[in-house]
Formats: sequence, structure tokens, C-alpha cells
Amino acid sequence: MSFCVAIDGPAAAGKGTVSKAVARHFGFPHLDTGLLYRATGAKTFEGLSPLEAAQSLTTADLERDDLRSGDAGQAASRVAAIPDVRSALVDFQQAFARRIGGAVLDGRDIGTVICPDAEVKLYITASDEVRARRRHAELVAKGENVTEAEVLADLRERDERDSARSAAPLKPRRGCHGDRYLGNVDRRSRGQGHRIG
Repeated sequence: MSFCVAIDGPAAAGKGTVSKAVARHFGFPHLDTGLLYRATGAKTFEGLSPLEAAQSLTTADLERDDLRSGDAGQAASRVAAIPDVRSALVDFQQAFARRIGGAVLDGRDIGTVICPDAEVKLYITASDEVRARRRHAELVAKGENVTEAEVLADLRERDERDSARSAAPLKPRRGCHGDRYLGNVDRRSRGQGHRIG
């Protein structure tokens, strides 16, 4: 039997932390679907077109060291706005979601496009400033020379592009069985943000 948990939200909202905690608690495999787009975007740096990059994606590409960089994040948002790229990556995500035993996926359009019939759907967000602070800390820890103001501007640009695209825009899906809107998680500690059960 398959059981899908779909977790959506903007960048640095905490959905990855929540997703990993849910997956660990229930013993489900976890897929950060943003890595698919980051890996596709990173492959365009090597001269491939976005569609060629998506069509040639392998699981080994998801292990690249540069996928959490700011450049990869911007590239991911750009390629994710291309309908043919999104279509090329749908099968991979849907197959993962329907594996026997259950799965947790996090991204921008899991509950609305990839798995609209997921047994559980969550949407997580936080203020722009809190998300920028979190992402800035991650990037600085990896040795990137970037200011918090630059990260904030980058997040807002990505949010605008992700929300305005015609193909699978970032938005919560409401009104369906299994949907939950967690709202703003600014004041939650790491433990509070992913308490299970």
C-alpha cells in the first residue's frame, strides 16, 4: 500500500526540516524535489539546454556538492518556470510518491500538481525576513560570501517567479481532504516546528 505525504512551501520556510522529521518518524523515504530542479539548473551551467538537462537527469546528479549554492537556487527557479522541464520531471516524482510503504515529498507543487490526491498535504511558510536569515546562515556556513539583504532580495525574486509562473505556480491547495495549512512558523523552535503525533 502507498501513502503519500506532500509538503509544500516557499524556499527556506522549514519544509525540508519538517519533511525529514515526518519521514524519519514513519520510516518513509524522503524526496526533496527542489533538488531535481537544482540539479537540472546546475547541469545548464555545463552547456545543456534546460530540457536536455531535465531529460538526462540521474540520481547521481542529485548528489552534486553545488546544489545548495545560491547560483543553483536561482537556476532552479528559472528552469522550474519552463513547462517542458516540469513535465520531464513529473514521472520521476510521481513514481517516488507511489512506492509501496509510503513516501514524503517536499517542494512547491507536490500537493497541487504532482500528488493532488496525496493522503496528507501540508503547506508551510514563514516571513521573508525569517527565511532570509535561515538561508543566509546556511550559505555562510558553506563558505559563501553573501549578505542577508542579498539573500532576502533573492528569495523575494524567486517567490515572485515561482508564484507567477503559468505552470504549477507556488500556492497552497485548500478545500480537499487531507489538506493542512500550517501558516507562518516564524516563532516555532526547530523542535516545535516538527513535533509529530
